Amino acid sequence: MIIYINDRPCEAQVGDLLLKVAQKQKCHIGYVCGGNGICQSCFVYVKEGSECLSAPSDMENAFISDKLFQEGGRLACQSIIVKQGNLKVLSRAEYLRRLVLGLNVPGFVTYAQTIAYNVVNKLPDGASNILDRIKDGKMTPADSLSNIGKGLVQGSLLVADTFMKTFPFMEYPLSSIAEGTRGVYNSAANLVCNVSGGCLHLPGTDDSFCESHKTPVIESVKIYIK
Repeated sequence: MIIYINDRPCEAQVGDLLLKVAQKQKCHIGYVCGGNGICQSCFVYVKEGSECLSAPSDMENAFISDKLFQEGGRLACQSIIVKQGNLKVLSRAEYLRRLVLGLNVPGFVTYAQTIAYNVVNKLPDGASNILDRIKDGKMTPADSLSNIGKGLVQGSLLVADTFMKTFPFMEYPLSSIAEGTRGVYNSAANLVCNVSGGCLHLPGTDDSFCESHKTPVIESVKIYIK
């Protein structure tokens, strides 16, 4: 089936997590906490086809107010496609971007009021939900950090893909980029070694030594913590 994320057609199947569909298609949906249902960066507005998604999870009920639910608010990390249909969603960033570019002042004011209402009224429930999950062993700090790390990787890939599509003339071969980076490292190491009379061997320099040192030099570094 085809669903639309920020008006972009995306291939999806029944049983897919909405966030995973967005990631696979490189669509812009936030992803910071790694699917722990904490940060709400994956918040989306379901503009059409809400019946195609699973019922709101306990996490969503804890963090999303009735007002936002009425506007189609969902967390993409908790929303599973349960049946085929016409499904269209907008990420929070895209929704806000359209308000600003359209100079929709009344819409922006309403948006700000709704978000403020959500924060004030759902913060206690959200905090309680997190504590309950930690207490029940459903969420651990180690797993959370791991998921956050995965989220950062996904975010960096999205940024890189968006940048290349925005500035296609920057799409040089990776080998050229690598060679250029290595050249910068080598030049910096060579300059410092010559001027200071010491040695600076940066990661990525050829054979781990610069032109001033024709043989590799291995030095140990001691770090003291007081």
